[in-house]
Amino acid sequence: MIELTHIHAGYEGKPVLEDVTLRADGGVTCIIGPNGCGKSTLLKVAARLKKPEGGSLRLNGRPYSDFSPREFARQLSFLPQIRDTAAATVYQMVMHGRFPYLGFPRRPGKRDRQIAWQAMADTGVEAMADKPLAALSGGERQKVYLAMMLAQDTPVVLLDEPATYLDIRHQLEILNLMGNMRQRGKTVLAVMHDLNQALEIADRVCLMDAGRIVALDAPKAVIAGGEIDRVFGVRTRRMADEAGREYYRFVKE
Repeated sequence: MIELTHIHAGYEGKPVLEDVTLRADGGVTCIIGPNGCGKSTLLKVAARLKKPEGGSLRLNGRPYSDFSPREFARQLSFLPQIRDTAAATVYQMVMHGRFPYLGFPRRPGKRDRQIAWQAMADTGVEAMADKPLAALSGGERQKVYLAMMLAQDTPVVLLDEPATYLDIRHQLEILNLMGNMRQRGKTVLAVMHDLNQALEIADRVCLMDAGRIVALDAPKAVIAGGEIDRVFGVRTRRMADEAGREYYRFVKE
């Protein structure tokens, strides 16, 4: 469980988050909103990468200040949107997720290796174990990073636009992996760019605008409330495919 209460944060005196309160305990919460509304900053604060200017942060009922870096990394993992491609093989990158659990002299044991291989199998990158990350496509690398997070095996997972810039096949694979995390009982907070994907995968949608949360509810309830139309300046139309599955079309006002 993660709790952010009355959070204020900004950059160089410019406020970005204003009185943001968010609590998540299990399931997938997708954070959506216009560019610059504070979505990524919210995740950075939650990941302890940016110190808030006000408010409180708790993880599993304990203040963030109670956790050492190693303890915190056993409870929460974060996949940022922008990252360098490490000079490592797939296996080495996935094994990096086990680092918070390694004792002196930081050598992985049998259980660590088993967990890493299982994470690679679950994400479909097992056959690439010996390949360097630089030799992989963007979608393949993204699956490797998610395998690393599975190997880290934290109760809380933060994802910043995990499917953006990927082709549709890899986008669907990423959504499936997010669903698998939910089935494992993890709490997932994910910033999502594609509204239909967010509405499909989310148990709850957190809609942000100008540094504030303006709606936090089940996807259909957020749609029905009309806040998505107001925030994005669109009209939402409910559609259905040939199998009767609902999706939404967003039309510019």
